[in-house]
Amino acid sequence: MSALRFSSRFNPMLSNIILVQTKSLLFSFSSFSSSVRKPCQTLCCSSNSLLHTNGGTSNSSPLSGLEDELVGYIFGKKKATEVAHLVWRHVLHKGDIVIDATCGNGYDTVAMLKMVADESGHGHVYGMDIQTEALENTSSLLDETVTQKEKELVKLFPICHSRMDEVLPENTAVRLVAFNLGYLPGGDKGIITTSKTTLLALEASKKMLILGGLISLVVYVGHPGGREELETVEAFASGLCVDGWICCKFQMLNRPLAPVLVFIFKR
Repeated sequence: MSALRFSSRFNPMLSNIILVQTKSLLFSFSSFSSSVRKPCQTLCCSSNSLLHTNGGTSNSSPLSGLEDELVGYIFGKKKATEVAHLVWRHVLHKGDIVIDATCGNGYDTVAMLKMVADESGHGHVYGMDIQTEALENTSSLLDETVTQKEKELVKLFPICHSRMDEVLPENTAVRLVAFNLGYLPGGDKGIITTSKTTLLALEASKKMLILGGLISLVVYVGHPGGREELETVEAFASGLCVDGWICCKFQMLNRPLAPVLVFIFKR
């Protein structure tokens, strides 16, 4: 059985680790030596180990080198979006093409741009959102945080993420497609992403993604329809061939309304 290897300074904090292996791994941190109550966490992976392969070579595992960051998330020291950005940085290269499928207030768009923009102007971010307010917020944030030359590498579209294949040039090689599923923070909570359109967007993302690419999702479940959308994402990921994909989920067990992180890597 493979083991999840944490930095040694974290090991004394874990007094009871349960590992179950079938086609995936389940890590359940059910009790701690500290008297302070800590959150429980579940990690489900479709490969033997995401952090270390059986051979122990770091360059063959998509999350190798991120042990401290993931432990920080488990113990509540990092937000789900922060962890997502760290994983993106581990996957992306300068000059890559990426998609922000749900621009929101623009923070993901800016983070992506800083990771892929290069001096030659080859890195591009395609952003989309059905709400004009979201695109305006994203554009304003870009004006505040990046140069005009960098902003020209971003293309924003007022469309649903399910139509992303309509705006990208044919045969575009995409390394990252990122989703924040739910409603616009600070906006109309009645306007949300839906299971139907998200599934269409995931199917489109699967076709565009290059080898070594990533579909990243932060799924918010505290609003009506959020839990159903998570189930749709889980069903999509569970149906992917294990030889071609590595799929994992991070979910807090005793915080049922906390956002859920899902990473889908293309081998």
